[in-house]
Amino acid sequence: MSIQDQTIQDNTNAKTNVVGAFDMPHIRIQPSRGWVSLRLREVWEYRELLYFLTWRDIKVRYKQTVLGAAWAIIQPFFTMVVFSLFFGNLAKIPSDGIPYPIFSYAALVPWTFFANSLTNSSNSLVQSANLITKIYFPRLTMPFATVLSGIVDFVLAFAVLIAMMLFYNITPTTNVIWLPLFLLLALATSLGVGLWLSAMNVQFRDVRYVVPFLTQFWMFATPIAYPSSLLQEPWHTLYGINPMVGVVEGFRWALLSTNTAPGPIILVSSLAALVILISGAYYFRRMEKTFADVV
Repeated sequence: MSIQDQTIQDNTNAKTNVVGAFDMPHIRIQPSRGWVSLRLREVWEYRELLYFLTWRDIKVRYKQTVLGAAWAIIQPFFTMVVFSLFFGNLAKIPSDGIPYPIFSYAALVPWTFFANSLTNSSNSLVQSANLITKIYFPRLTMPFATVLSGIVDFVLAFAVLIAMMLFYNITPTTNVIWLPLFLLLALATSLGVGLWLSAMNVQFRDVRYVVPFLTQFWMFATPIAYPSSLLQEPWHTLYGINPMVGVVEGFRWALLSTNTAPGPIILVSSLAALVILISGAYYFRRMEKTFADVV
């Protein structure tokens, strides 16, 4: 091949490389203004990253622990023991006609999932500061992954609930088909509150001190140690503004066949959870442009 032919071939390859470079997908990172779209399709495109972040949170949670995944059972179980001793035996709190231990534990299973998701998701961005400042990816995947990783703990605690139902000879009815919807309601509530707190925690580090107090207050504002049937209408329905009220009462009704069907309280709780989730997602996206600079 002559020198002239070699030169022509090199120029052709260079042009091909340039054209190929322009054909490759490009992502332009620039600050947004005002309220922006959620870009959920982008989260779906990064679904593999979401999977790996979820798996990472699961492994880190029990790394170098003696009891490992048993902590997912210990926390709600011993809380149930304390509640049964003080609220069930001493205070004689009514339990809708079912044994108080399983009455409280059926509520503690979804509540523990919510409380842990609240705590972990609020710190998800701050704890991953090195990742946020170095590479680009949808920041929504961080709280998403933290909440999804809590499902493993939920399944373990739920297995103990099934064992307790067998012990107390409680057989679920057809109401159990609604259980996935109540779990979805708990997931939406956890994610919505987690989006709010994780974005706020980047700006205001006081949030990490507020979360334990908020969790404790929220627990006693939810009918875990007591039934919501103690309230009369219209307060009983308005009580559903707390989305976890619908989750807890729904779990009891679906699994334990209590006579207190959730009814309108589920509708109120669902609407409240939807408002929290949508508003939290938009607030998160609005503040996302400042994460790398502030965190």
